[in-house]
Amino acid sequence: MEDLLHERGIDICHETVRFWWNRFGPMFAGDFRKRRMRAGNFSRWRWHVDEVFVKVNGKLHYLWRAVDHEGEVLEFVVSKTRNKAAALKFLKKAVKRYGRPEIIVTDGLRCYGAAMREIGNLKRRKVGRWGNNRAENSHQPFRRRETAMLKFRRTKTLQKFVAVHSQIHNHFNSERHLVSREIYKQRRSAAIAGWRALAA
Repeated sequence: MEDLLHERGIDICHETVRFWWNRFGPMFAGDFRKRRMRAGNFSRWRWHVDEVFVKVNGKLHYLWRAVDHEGEVLEFVVSKTRNKAAALKFLKKAVKRYGRPEIIVTDGLRCYGAAMREIGNLKRRKVGRWGNNRAENSHQPFRRRETAMLKFRRTKTLQKFVAVHSQIHNHFNSERHLVSREIYKQRRSAAIAGWRALAA
């Protein structure tokens, strides 16, 4: 970012970029989420739910994530534990915001079954050896950014970063490997136009 602006004659430091991200990132992400919710651009067909280990200031935390069948991140929660209470909190938040999906694909972690039994979703759960690859692959963009940022210092920072990163990734993720070049160009142009309208 600094190099791109330097080419245009604007001299800034990395702290300025961090300040912009802290100030405007949540606003942009919130607007993207509202637009998607209004348009109904999310799926209730199949969700993939998984948790990933994240170190916050050297201590192990868990990032719970729900992804739809197209790879869009729907919901996320950071917790210190990986048990029924954390899974229940995460699933209740996702169901409240998006409604009940027809199928929820998870790994074999037993706290998912206990949490789904409590909210009445146990019959919709599917567990398979490779069935949850969609959720596993959706962790990759987050992991790349986590490495570039040299990990996290606070839980609040992690939750804020995931909220912004997932919404902006959803906006620009055009599923290039699934569509023709022409459709990809149309989607990319629409994403850039939406970003410019939001940032104007």
